[in-house]
Amino acid sequence: MPKEFRRDVFQAIADPTRRAILSLIALQAMTPNALAEHFDTSRQAVSKHIKILTECQLVRQESAGREIYYHFNAKQMREVDQWLEQFKKLWEDRFNQLDQVLNNLNPNDYEN
Repeated sequence: MPKEFRRDVFQAIADPTRRAILSLIALQAMTPNALAEHFDTSRQAVSKHIKILTECQLVRQESAGREIYYHFNAKQMREVDQWLEQFKKLWEDRFNQLDQVLNNLNPNDYEN
């Protein structure tokens, strides 16, 4: 793939294994071998997931001697957060409306 190729962040986080990888390295930087220990799959499969996460810049790699450690890039998650923000306002408005309806109900209207 060309160097300038960048995968979509949403494509990357759509896969549950990649979300699990992100959760693990958000806690601490990890090597591919250490990550692979957490999954019932090959190290090669985990490496493919890491490659996708790296291409969309959700993780960055850092060499330490012979090992490569992957770190979570929280700044790149802004794209996801900004997209979700539009829905947060909608959800909050609907919950507030529901609260108003529930507060206006008279308990005596429902007694037998």
